[in-house]
Amino acid sequence: MLKRNKKLLSLVAVLLLALLAACGGSDESGNGSEDAIVDGDAIELAYVEWDTEIASTHVVGKVLEDLGYDVSLTPLDNAVMWEAVASGEADGMVSAWMPGTHSAQFETYGDQVVDLGENLEGAAIGLVVPSYMDVDSIADLTDEAGMTITGIDAGAGVVAAAEQAVEDYDNLDGWEVQTSSGGAMATALGEAYNNEEEIIVTGWSPHWKFQTYDLKYLEDPEGTFGEAEVLKTMVREGLEEDLPEAYQVLDNFYWELEDMEEVMVAIQEGTSPEDAAAEWVEANPDKVAEWTKGLE
Repeated sequence: MLKRNKKLLSLVAVLLLALLAACGGSDESGNGSEDAIVDGDAIELAYVEWDTEIASTHVVGKVLEDLGYDVSLTPLDNAVMWEAVASGEADGMVSAWMPGTHSAQFETYGDQVVDLGENLEGAAIGLVVPSYMDVDSIADLTDEAGMTITGIDAGAGVVAAAEQAVEDYDNLDGWEVQTSSGGAMATALGEAYNNEEEIIVTGWSPHWKFQTYDLKYLEDPEGTFGEAEVLKTMVREGLEEDLPEAYQVLDNFYWELEDMEEVMVAIQEGTSPEDAAAEWVEANPDKVAEWTKGLE
């Protein structure tokens, strides 16, 4: 009986020690998870490959990366970008031009994404020409630039607005909107500008071209291109619960036109988007601190 009791007591002691060790391990693990912000959590940001969105997405991506996230930045066609966030294939974007440029996409996907509000104000779209051209209004166009408007990708809102302008303005009967890409448009603009040739492009601001060339928007008396726009941040449903710290950064993200143009000009002058974003983040700790307030 005594031996049996000793064996029973030994077994109980072993079980108690194992239980205490398990509790201690659980407590230590819990403290560790509270101290860490993300511990390598993955996050994917989608963007349309325009100069503005390349700049903004790489900057906010760099901030998230510095917090410890495994960040993926995925360039997509405009409509696909919205669909990716709405379906949860991408976690978010900072590239929503509202209320005009992306109105069609917002109408389709707006109730399937979370609108975190403006991240930049004062944006605009329209038809842009070199200042040396003797025309100031869309209504004054006749046969300039071979009656061709040089556009960007076919899915862009500014291209759709340009195509609508051809319908709205009687003087544009017979005109063509020629789609290409943002890069191809910029190349065509640069070549025409250097040769002082006529060219009309679909334009938007902020954009580095306004820092590089002397350009002007054509007046739009019909209002086809709408009023000044804002850029908004949209994220997938459930992001706040899944990645609350990333959600907070994206919710706080806001900067000025001059901030974005600094990054855009650096990229245009040959700095990679990653390096341009890193340099801006390093040079603007106060701004970054506003976006990451409360996070380690």
